[in-house]
Amino acid sequence: MREIALFVEDHAHQEVLSALVRRLAREHGVAIKLDPRNVRRGHGAVIRELKQFLRDLYRGRGEYPDLIIVASDANCAGMKGRLREITEVTQKVPARVVCAVPDPHIERWLLVDSSAFKRVFDRGCAAPDQKCERARFKKMLIDAIRLAGVMPSLGGIEFATDIIEEMDMGHAARQDPSLGRFLSELKAAFEDWQR
Repeated sequence: MREIALFVEDHAHQEVLSALVRRLAREHGVAIKLDPRNVRRGHGAVIRELKQFLRDLYRGRGEYPDLIIVASDANCAGMKGRLREITEVTQKVPARVVCAVPDPHIERWLLVDSSAFKRVFDRGCAAPDQKCERARFKKMLIDAIRLAGVMPSLGGIEFATDIIEEMDMGHAARQDPSLGRFLSELKAAFEDWQR
């Protein structure tokens, strides 16, 4: 069983990334154990918690997982800046690290495959642009679900697994380069474990 530490900035990240990781693990026939860390307080808390986790491992308090996934929305800062910041913390880690940096927000990943959305809600969703505006994609997700006649109780994130299970991963990756980058790196890790 492969152990994966998952550093996320909020509940939405945990739900979406856990669903993506579990789906790819199943498709590659790899047994995994997910260890989600820091599911609130945003990007700064992800970096602080990650640094503390790595400091503890350097001091011999625990064993390195097989994979560390670090997730943070690009927000309006951009993907390159977030990746650089994460890499500065993880560059000397003797475990494999994969970064998930949704650009600009993770809710956009749930809207990039209208066909998957339609299979879940019997109604597709509008293709999202990449305009960066606080809470824009949260609102788009909620509105799309409401238009389908469903009242989301947790902002629509409660349907993340359903949408991801229906998603055409290749199509979604082409629609959103940040999702494509994450899926490509994650697939490479699973393929290495299959060998």
